[in-house]
Amino acid sequence: MLASHLGDAAEQLADLALDLLSEAMSDADPKASPAAAAERVVTRARRSVVKAIQLLEGINRPGEPDFD
Repeated sequence: MLASHLGDAAEQLADLALDLLSEAMSDADPKASPAAAAERVVTRARRSVVKAIQLLEGINRPGEPDFD
């Protein structure tokens, strides 16, 4: 259940990153855009959430709490 909620959060972060990239591309200098900097942070956060999901899925054993 927790991994599922984190999966939803990862999807929302991915959507936000795409929105920020789109915004950055409309700036005169996309690489220097504040939106581009924000996108990098959001992408790092998404990767961390995905890593947390993988860790939680790795501990699901019989008799253990179900984090899916």
